[in-house]
Amino acid sequence: MKVLAAIDIMNGEVVRLTKGDQSTKKVYSKDPVQVAKKWEKDGADMLHIVDLDAAFGSATNNLSIISDILHAVNIRVQIGGGIRDTDTFERIAKMGFSRIVVGTMAYRNENELRSLCKNYSDKIVISLDEINGKVMIEGWKSSSDYTVDDAITKFNKFGICNFLLTSIIKDGTLSGPDIVTLNSINTDRKSKIIASGGISNLLDVLRVRAIGCDSVILGKALYEERLEIKKVKAVA
Repeated sequence: MKVLAAIDIMNGEVVRLTKGDQSTKKVYSKDPVQVAKKWEKDGADMLHIVDLDAAFGSATNNLSIISDILHAVNIRVQIGGGIRDTDTFERIAKMGFSRIVVGTMAYRNENELRSLCKNYSDKIVISLDEINGKVMIEGWKSSSDYTVDDAITKFNKFGICNFLLTSIIKDGTLSGPDIVTLNSINTDRKSKIIASGGISNLLDVLRVRAIGCDSVILGKALYEERLEIKKVKAVA
């Protein structure tokens, strides 16, 4: 199981939120590039970067910082947050990111997603930001009316196999992953599930691995020094 280190960026700073609530913002660093280098040095297989300003629909200059991160590390970088149209997706794809997380666009603009799949199906990661099994979009503010299983079934048909499952009620809480939803996913498909939200200790990592997830994202547990990447990789 691969280990991804999360770097959430807001106003140019590395932050963590609880359950996606902007009022809970805690700043961990004013230098995202140095944070990226640290997680690379510590052994992360990939970086998972989220432009929170873009995700919430705010004007952002974070992309230049994210580009600096991309060129400062030698590991793969996955990016998400506010990528809601073809032009934005293709601009980011040309920058050299290994994977691009798509949420709202996938559920609201099916034709655009189909078109992108012709050239980028291996780069696309479908975001499954869920509450009680229902997928949320638009910065977690609206329901897509899809269940997690419905979304996976639909986008598998597009040739997409990478899915990022984030439990919104667990995100940033250090209260353990959403094992119920992860277990409920139909495993008869060749989907690769990236688990995110609530991971706080090695037991959580082992539970996610036992379900068969392809990858796990570590966020607040790293920043609060609850987990070390090298120890996670030893059991992942």
